Amino acid sequence: MGPSRGSTHFTATSTELTLNYGRVTANGIDFSYAEEGTGPLALLLHGFPESGDVTYRHLIPALAAAGYRAVAPNMRGFAPSSLPADGSMLLSDLVDDVNALHQELGGGADAVLVGHDWGAGMAWAAAATTPERWSRLVVSDVPPLRFFAAYSSTFEGIENLNHFWFFQMDMATETVAADDMAWLRRGLQEKWTAPGFDAGEEIDGMRKALGEPARLRAALDLYRTNFGPRQMGTPEWAAEHGRLWGSLPTQPTLYLHGTEDRSVVMDQQTLDAIGAALSESNSASEAAFVEGAGHIVPAERPDRYNELVLRFLTKEV
Repeated sequence: MGPSRGSTHFTATSTELTLNYGRVTANGIDFSYAEEGTGPLALLLHGFPESGDVTYRHLIPALAAAGYRAVAPNMRGFAPSSLPADGSMLLSDLVDDVNALHQELGGGADAVLVGHDWGAGMAWAAAATTPERWSRLVVSDVPPLRFFAAYSSTFEGIENLNHFWFFQMDMATETVAADDMAWLRRGLQEKWTAPGFDAGEEIDGMRKALGEPARLRAALDLYRTNFGPRQMGTPEWAAEHGRLWGSLPTQPTLYLHGTEDRSVVMDQQTLDAIGAALSESNSASEAAFVEGAGHIVPAERPDRYNELVLRFLTKEV
């Protein structure tokens, strides 16, 4: 499959892999993306404070070798994708971005959707609201809404997700930007990844994606506009999030979670409950832990993550 309408491409080569980088306009946003391979579309959605090509640097070539066109865009606001003209970082607009990317990249009914962290929420919502676009779903690190909501309201969840609440403060903008984003660098190295993992590439990707003040403000607005103190918990807020990602996907779905995740901490009982709920919607769905991984599963334990993803995508259902 060649470049989509209005996209431009160049090739970057490293010692590990060769990626094509392109741009495409979808839902009014000029998206930058990394891609490799030909075949059915596999759209890979990253989280905060990351970038698509870094988070999925190991999965992209594995999917390409398996016969997919793996495309990892940077979400709106994250450089070098464009900032939204209206400033919106609402989840509903992010989901519209996902579905527009499917259209502009030439995706068919056989397209696969992969999401991590914020990309997980986007994937749950896109798969539920436009199921005809996505044949299978792979999600990591943020479980379905009913499970995430239950966790985030516990003492442990509130403590471990403290960045959700800190980012609401006006002081957070200056604090997070200070000293080359030292707060986020420590988060990536000391909390959001497992002990012993070298988060250097994640930190470099963060610098490129969020190094400009307007980019960092947009990233913080993910939390301020979707989990703001004035609307969070209101009936209107609950209805909107329920509409977007309250339903479980009807497609075969694989949910993966790191055993060393210190942000969304999960035990076996909860993982089993997630697997059972997903299986009720589609009997081919699964849930599994990735041993030794923290919150950024695709990058931290790529061999095991890729193995589980490719086995799931190739199994008969």
